[in-house]
Amino acid sequence: MDSTQERTFCKWLNTKLEANGYPPMRSLVQDLSDGVRLIQLMEIMGDTSLGRYNKNPRMRVQKAENVNKALEFIRQRGIKLTNIGPEDIIDGNLKLILGMIWTLVLRFTIADISEEGLSAKEGLLLWCQRKTAPYKEVNVQDFSSSWSDGLALCALIHCHRPDLLDYDKLNKSDRHGNTRLAFQVATEHLGIPQLLEVEDLCDSAHPDERSVMTYIASFFHAFSSMDQAETVSRRVEKFAELMQSVWLSRNDYERRARNLLRALSGVQAEWAASMFTGTYTDAKAHSASFNKYKHSTKRGWVTERQDITTLFGNIQTKLRTYGLREYVSPLGLAPSDIDHAWNDLLHSEAKRSRSINAQIRQIKETLRKEFADLANDFSQRLHAISLELSSVEGPLEEQQEHVRTLQTRLPALSDALSRVSRAENDCISANVEENDYTIFTCQDLEFELELLAQSIAKKISFIDNQIVSRNMTNLTPAQLEQFESTFRYFARDGTNTLSLADFNAALASLGLVYSDEDMDFLYDHLVQEYGAITFQAFINLLVSASDTLINSRRQKWNPCQVDITEDQTSPDQLRESFRGIASDKPFVTELDMRLAQLPSSAIDYLREVLPFQRNEVGEPEYDYETWLEEVFA
Repeated sequence: MDSTQERTFCKWLNTKLEANGYPPMRSLVQDLSDGVRLIQLMEIMGDTSLGRYNKNPRMRVQKAENVNKALEFIRQRGIKLTNIGPEDIIDGNLKLILGMIWTLVLRFTIADISEEGLSAKEGLLLWCQRKTAPYKEVNVQDFSSSWSDGLALCALIHCHRPDLLDYDKLNKSDRHGNTRLAFQVATEHLGIPQLLEVEDLCDSAHPDERSVMTYIASFFHAFSSMDQAETVSRRVEKFAELMQSVWLSRNDYERRARNLLRALSGVQAEWAASMFTGTYTDAKAHSASFNKYKHSTKRGWVTERQDITTLFGNIQTKLRTYGLREYVSPLGLAPSDIDHAWNDLLHSEAKRSRSINAQIRQIKETLRKEFADLANDFSQRLHAISLELSSVEGPLEEQQEHVRTLQTRLPALSDALSRVSRAENDCISANVEENDYTIFTCQDLEFELELLAQSIAKKISFIDNQIVSRNMTNLTPAQLEQFESTFRYFARDGTNTLSLADFNAALASLGLVYSDEDMDFLYDHLVQEYGAITFQAFINLLVSASDTLINSRRQKWNPCQVDITEDQTSPDQLRESFRGIASDKPFVTELDMRLAQLPSSAIDYLREVLPFQRNEVGEPEYDYETWLEEVFA
């Protein structure tokens, strides 16, 4: 076991030395005996200088000074060394040297491992068990025989980097082949040095626990670095997605606000340019169009206005949630501008309604006067003929001629009555029921005209009868009276009455819209107010409108780290994340972002919004520091 530990620990120490430009050791006993390598290792692990020391010691006392300086540094770091002194290292006591190195492994490689409250060995074992749990052939219970078939090592690699090996295609019985493959993949693709040999695991009944722990700890730290790199990328990705969603919402708000304002202005301009032709049909067409607008177009605008107001509130809530600067809408597109435009629309609607109603009233009044003028004139003409008929006198022949002349004037009266009838039909079409300018109806005048025609006919018959009577001498007066009564009875005409039906189908209502909500009103109350109304109630009652607020679902993502913490997307975290992607440069390039495996959509967005300057070869260097200062409040 000591040979395995010596080889493993020597390789572990060499990784530290070679990474800092020192040549590797060949033998722990020989290379550590003068204290030079030990001091170099302590300076590397402690990230500090131990001061002056003998770099080429020749005498034992010089070697002892070097070794003692290194051991004293170890003790000052709180690392307890048991039963080892400078002479043990100078004299090459391998057992004590290995114990000291194991203490260093524990302190600098394993002690900082933590998993679900467990640390060091227990934490590392729990980490291995959790990562390999999905692999049924693997059962990690220790750092010895559980690793002897190579499957646990392959499972660790496949769990984190399934692209490096196909676990399902492994020959589960090929212990040496699986172990050799794991060593090769770890060295070539994960940068994990091969501290063990295949034989150390596969050909030993009980592989050395300390050697295995030292090697497995390298996997833990390698994959932890990968997790941290993924956390950095995911944090930037999450923030880029957040900013892109805000950007899309802002564009959507501005587009919809412009369209709504353009529509409100357009309909008002259309109303202002509208002209009446003076006919009732035209006025009713304007009224029908206006009512259709209120029941369809305007209701769509009411909904759109509420949705736009809600969208604006959602944008501000999201920005405040992440501590970002509040959104200031372009000039003329603020919610208050929409409210002013809406109030202007309401005033224009009232003006339009009054204009249409006034036009209809004016047309009705004109129709009343036109009918009254025709009816009154007809009545006067009819009355004049009646008076003239009643005043006929003189010899019978002259009376006969006079009455027949009056009868020739009746066709002109019939034509005039037709004009009265058309005027009355116009009034009926316009729903004109009352008329204070005349007491006549077309039926009244028609009846009087028929009565006048009968009176003239009877007068002519009477005069003719009188002439006949005057000339008849062979009939008694009683016979003449009997014949005349019989004639009047059979000459009588009946009358028709016109029965008219009325139509009243006008129902007008105005929509009542809530004023602008306070921007600091709680987001969930807005959502409740908005969701409590149905579209049917909105349609039946134009005098009211309901607000709908949408709960913004907020998702918070916890990155998977060795130490599990909540990612708040703070300015400092984002700044560190960008620095991680940029390799501590004050700027980040497109290549840096692509190497960090940011999605293309996130890279495209960051290229659009990050300020940049071009370097000497023309490549953009994006200034993430300035951008973060601008977007955070």
